[in-house]
Amino acid sequence: MLSRPLLLATLVLALTVGSSMFSGCNAQSSGETLKIGALFAVTGFNSPLGTPEKESVKMLEEQINAKGGVNGRKLEVIVYDTESDETKAVTLAKKLIEQDKVLAIMGPSSTGESLALVDAVQRAKLPLISAAASARITDPKNTWVFKTPQSDELVVAELFDHLKAKGLTRVALLTSSGGFGTTGKAALEAAAPGAGISLVIAETFADKDTDMTVQLTKIKGSNAQAVIVWGTNPGPALISKGAKQLGLTIPIFNSHGIANEKFIELAGDAANGVVFPAGKLLVASVLPESDPQKGALLSYSKEFQAKYGKPADTFGGHGYDALNLVAKAIEKSGPDRSKIRDELESIKGFAGIGGVFNMSAQDHNGLGKGSVTMIKIADGKWTLEK
Repeated sequence: MLSRPLLLATLVLALTVGSSMFSGCNAQSSGETLKIGALFAVTGFNSPLGTPEKESVKMLEEQINAKGGVNGRKLEVIVYDTESDETKAVTLAKKLIEQDKVLAIMGPSSTGESLALVDAVQRAKLPLISAAASARITDPKNTWVFKTPQSDELVVAELFDHLKAKGLTRVALLTSSGGFGTTGKAALEAAAPGAGISLVIAETFADKDTDMTVQLTKIKGSNAQAVIVWGTNPGPALISKGAKQLGLTIPIFNSHGIANEKFIELAGDAANGVVFPAGKLLVASVLPESDPQKGALLSYSKEFQAKYGKPADTFGGHGYDALNLVAKAIEKSGPDRSKIRDELESIKGFAGIGGVFNMSAQDHNGLGKGSVTMIKIADGKWTLEK
């Protein structure tokens, strides 16, 4: 039998070990780097999204560390490539949580990958800041999940307002069968009746499809006054080229899924005339000085161009915003997952690339309608649509 002093010492040791194990799951010890995970589709069909996200995050990591880090501690962003694969994203998230013991995860790049991670981060009680658009990602019951892109409902509202102003009320849909396209289609269908928009035909395409002639021929034969394409490249670019070859003369509108130079590169001359709602980055130089985002947009654009020798784009901005939000939360909370989550939820008035973020317990995206504008491609350039 243990003596009383030895018994007390044993109990103290057990409690200390137990406490250390618990805090090790939820926080990082002082003196360590602040480990943040990132899951981006650097390769695969979503690489036009994931590559600039990774580049933006690594650029911002360098900038923050050059200024002394967060509260005197360096950031260590651990980036893994999901290869645009949902199963791989789940496996890599588990690695970040269990082996790397990160404080939060940024990404993934796509809606499907992000939705696949919700259960895992909820169980781990670890904040996820997605770089994908669907409002389903931040469903109110997903208490550990946030996101930086504008939600599809917000984008749909802006698009439908524009269509009505142009007198275009009979619309064809051509949406991706992937996660982004599926939730986008649901948002379009839900909002159409209230907006006075009639959806006369709805077709779909797979993310890896290379020929949409059948769908476009059906749309051409309908009485649609315009077509809305909802997906991410390369699909939308191929659709614009196919529509031009087919002689489809009705105007083509897209989602914010085409908001990078890759669309213009892939679509070529067929990109001209395409109109879509998106964040303000692409037209930052012509924004009024009073716009609260203009300074942040121009700085990010200049820094990205200087570092990588190419224009910044909307998708890179999603990653940039995610790391900024995490850093702001850690600055106030310290390296504790639960407290980081609480601080993310309380962020107000942060002017980022996607908009001015005002988070709350009911809204883990925090972006309002003013974060979206209508953009038109003319002569291979982004212009404000009137």
